[in-house]
Amino acid sequence: MIPAVLPTYARYDLVFEKGEGAYLTATDGRRYLDFASGIAVTVLGHSHPHLVAALIEQGQKLWHVSNLFRIAGQERLAERLVANCFADSVFFGNSGAEAMELAIKMVRKYQYETGHPEKHRIIACAGSFHGRTLATLAAAGNEKYLKGFGPDLPGFDHVAFGNLNEMRAVIRKDTAAIVVEPVQGEGGIRPAPEGYLRGLREIADEYDLLLVFDEVQCGMGRTGRLFAHEWAGVTPDVMAIAKGLGGGFPVGACLATERAAAPMVAGTHGSTFGGNPLAMAVGNAVLDVVLADGFLGDVERIAAILRRRLTALVAEYPAVFAEVRGAGLLLGLRGVVTNTEIIDRARAKGLLTVAAGDNVVRLMPPLIIDETHVDEAIGVLDGVARSFAG
Repeated sequence: MIPAVLPTYARYDLVFEKGEGAYLTATDGRRYLDFASGIAVTVLGHSHPHLVAALIEQGQKLWHVSNLFRIAGQERLAERLVANCFADSVFFGNSGAEAMELAIKMVRKYQYETGHPEKHRIIACAGSFHGRTLATLAAAGNEKYLKGFGPDLPGFDHVAFGNLNEMRAVIRKDTAAIVVEPVQGEGGIRPAPEGYLRGLREIADEYDLLLVFDEVQCGMGRTGRLFAHEWAGVTPDVMAIAKGLGGGFPVGACLATERAAAPMVAGTHGSTFGGNPLAMAVGNAVLDVVLADGFLGDVERIAAILRRRLTALVAEYPAVFAEVRGAGLLLGLRGVVTNTEIIDRARAKGLLTVAAGDNVVRLMPPLIIDETHVDEAIGVLDGVARSFAG
């Protein structure tokens, strides 16, 4: 008999009832160090006092009115995001997939309204992940997730991640845009190679394409800058964010330049729940912390320590770990042994991690961790590595 909850997840037999900072406590009383962060979501850890206070305050005043009316928190959050990135305008939804859906609509609408209705195809990269809707699955082109849901939505071409020559080679008269993750998450924690994002910007400008960045996983301070693309010194035309934006509350956003967003007038897109007062209160509270003086510098500092310790671990246990990948506090340990076995043994020792492609173990702790958390995580991973030798 099918369970009441649709069984689309291979869940661990583990139920959490409380979270505080970088820790989760299960119903059996056991405490876990959370280096999964709800898949890079709880950027400020669990039950952060400032987020809790913002949610309670807003919850006692107003939850929902719909987008038929102005929403003060939405306007404030949009203005703050615009002030701190490339964008001129923001649309709020509930998830990263929704943000990417709008990004796809936006680039096609831009080409249509600027006299190129034939331009509708989007070039994406192998190993990418952009969401679970039919359009975002087609954008990523991963057979693992597409199988059984065909026919695939048309309009997407795929090239190797990091290869500018392949990107140029597939551009056609009907190409509208390029979409890329500055750091591939699901695909194995793979940062864009040096010069790659700048090369994409040049290609997009040369062919009048829009450049779309998917920073759903790598954005919101996770790399030590508010957005990962800042390290490359280039900007996109459109960008999708979510996950860390709400610190655990469902909220996503599509950000765009005025040029890209101009065709999106009243009636071209909408959302019933997107940008509701509760989500906006939490999103603004997240920005209060992430944009505070010194916060991102601390992320960069602790990330360097964690990476150094992980690199030493790889050197000490080459039969277990092959390499460290990633940027900031979006790191991956590629396994020599099976990544799921590493994850299972780490969880048994009290450390939560997440699997990724290419046999990688994802390490995505809250951005508020300190050296004691690094010491604890490394201690667990060291014990895991020794268990394989024993």
